[in-house]
Amino acid sequence: METENPSPTCLDSLCYVSDHTGFVGTIKNTPADFVVTEIDDSGRLVTRDDADRSEERIQAEGNQSRSRHDNGKKQHTDSQDSPGRFTGTIACVSDTGDLSSGELKSVDGHVHVCDTGSILGSVLDVSVLNSLNHFVASIKSAWTAQTSEADQQELSLGFFSEKNERANIHRNVRKTFPVLITFTKSTELLVKPNLDYRELCQLTSEAEADEFFTFLDAKVENSRFTFQPDDCKAHRTCIHHFINKKFGKLLETKSFSEKDTSGLAKAAITVRFRARKGSYMKRHRAEDADNHNVYTAFTLRKENVETLEAISCLATLLDVLPSDFSYAGIKDKKAVTYQAMVVKKVHPESLRRIEGLIERKGMIIYNIRPVKQHLHLGQLNGNRFHIVVRDVSNHSCDSSASVQQRIEEAICNVKVKGFINYYGPQRFGRGQAHKIGLALLKEKMDIAVTLLFTPDAADDVVNKAKRYFVQTDDVKGSLALMPDYKVRERMMLRALNRYGMNPEGYVRGWLCIPHSMRIFYVHAYCSKIWNEAASYRIRTYGSEVVEGDLVFCDQRTNQVSSLSDRVHIVTSTEAEARIYSINNVLLPMPGHSITYPANKVGDWYREALDKEGLQACKYRVSPLQLNIPGCYRHILKHPLNLTFQINEESDNQESESTDSTKTYLTLNMDLESSCYATVCFREMMKCNF
Repeated sequence: METENPSPTCLDSLCYVSDHTGFVGTIKNTPADFVVTEIDDSGRLVTRDDADRSEERIQAEGNQSRSRHDNGKKQHTDSQDSPGRFTGTIACVSDTGDLSSGELKSVDGHVHVCDTGSILGSVLDVSVLNSLNHFVASIKSAWTAQTSEADQQELSLGFFSEKNERANIHRNVRKTFPVLITFTKSTELLVKPNLDYRELCQLTSEAEADEFFTFLDAKVENSRFTFQPDDCKAHRTCIHHFINKKFGKLLETKSFSEKDTSGLAKAAITVRFRARKGSYMKRHRAEDADNHNVYTAFTLRKENVETLEAISCLATLLDVLPSDFSYAGIKDKKAVTYQAMVVKKVHPESLRRIEGLIERKGMIIYNIRPVKQHLHLGQLNGNRFHIVVRDVSNHSCDSSASVQQRIEEAICNVKVKGFINYYGPQRFGRGQAHKIGLALLKEKMDIAVTLLFTPDAADDVVNKAKRYFVQTDDVKGSLALMPDYKVRERMMLRALNRYGMNPEGYVRGWLCIPHSMRIFYVHAYCSKIWNEAASYRIRTYGSEVVEGDLVFCDQRTNQVSSLSDRVHIVTSTEAEARIYSINNVLLPMPGHSITYPANKVGDWYREALDKEGLQACKYRVSPLQLNIPGCYRHILKHPLNLTFQINEESDNQESESTDSTKTYLTLNMDLESSCYATVCFREMMKCNF
């Protein structure tokens, strides 16, 4: 499980299982260097089949539109400017420049009209139409000459007492002449230059600007507009910034990769209307009648987003509780991850409505479908990892072998001997999570709140908000300073603002945080104890199975009815006969339903917990509705299907005159559920992250 940044010391003192030298390097330089794909309980990747086709559909959607445009382009060879493309059905401009009441159909990406007669000609005098054409011509002439003398000019189209008539002229003038803006003074209708149009013309062709503003003015739901492919990222950025600055509340943009006629890959910007808040948050009455029994499954792809943060965002958009979501496991934040999720009380169509809203938050959802029940934690076979280790080299004190030899030696050892199955650094946050968990176990709610808002040495916006809270106890002010993505901290501050900073307020505050987030802190503490116990076990007994160790029962011959019944204490006879291997040995995570080893490791547990004041701990925190039964975890695990490749890349930071390269390692492997790739790499590389 992850929060934001791992503690730099949570694994430092823990031992290793093998004694190879290792190497150094960096992981998670970018999210794309660390890709995690969940393997479901049937052994399939969650992105396979439907999920993959969904991603291909998103890409193909833009490609098909562009393909249609290319076909249509052959029929318009005498036009030098290639306009953009949009999909939808709107009223549009006829071939003569008059506005028609016909439909535009996105057959080939261009404007096509079923002409039913000129509307402007029926509501405006011929003299006014001529003046309008001359006015437009003068504006374009001034802009061509790069002067601003026409920017403030206005032209009156006459007085119109009927509101509907004015609205009709407004709409049709803008669609006929995107270069103009219409406005009303009393009953007089006037036009003036559209300066936004002029600014866009400086970034695109005039024809493309015409079509964009025609698309914009139509406001057709689910319609899209795509600019011409552009291989200049800086130029695309300018267009993104222009649209977001001018129309950000109405439109959203995204770049898609495509190939031009020469086969070169280029990116094109697609624009679409943002979904209205009410359209995705308001459920139909028919859905409300039985929505409690509705379950919708989907695959979540997220990039650089914490799992619980993603759930909080989805819950807000869908108007449900975070606890309505279920998942098999929590994935890394600084990574690209794919995982299965189920949300209850939400219909598939409601989930589809928010697809566009979550893309800009680093999330995409695939394979939306109804199911009959929610997911359980651990309901998966494991995860597949694709990891790139950058800047690979020998340890500073190692010069006896090449880095390639060290990598091959390390990978061979981990394949054969495995790695100690520690909980990874992501489990512990920035160092306070396990301390908060200990305070909650001891029901010291005020101390837990203090720890939640204890700042570290960083001078970022989060720590500034925490310092302000610690120094002033100003809850409202701290809430204003705390960024939106700090979900738990903001939930706590809102509760403290409502209930007060007193014993009741602290309990209410923790109860306002979803159960999965509350219990995370307790699990962080119990995980710390497990890690230290595993390190002590390997240091004390090595890889030998000894009397008093715990192993799972053979469930083919033993009926188990409780968690304690699932484990067996190794006898001296079994240890001497070597019936079990180190791969069978378990250690318990503290809880109320576990058995401790009957050897020195069990003594270590009791001493460690007594030292923390947990001698009489029941592992049930009733005020917070927390129940911690405990669990068992294998000491050693092995990576599966491990393949690797050693590569070299040019060092762009070095002088051009030097032939400098850097080594990087690409590695693919499968790990069973609840195993951490960072822990496996710690064993390989013999360094902490």
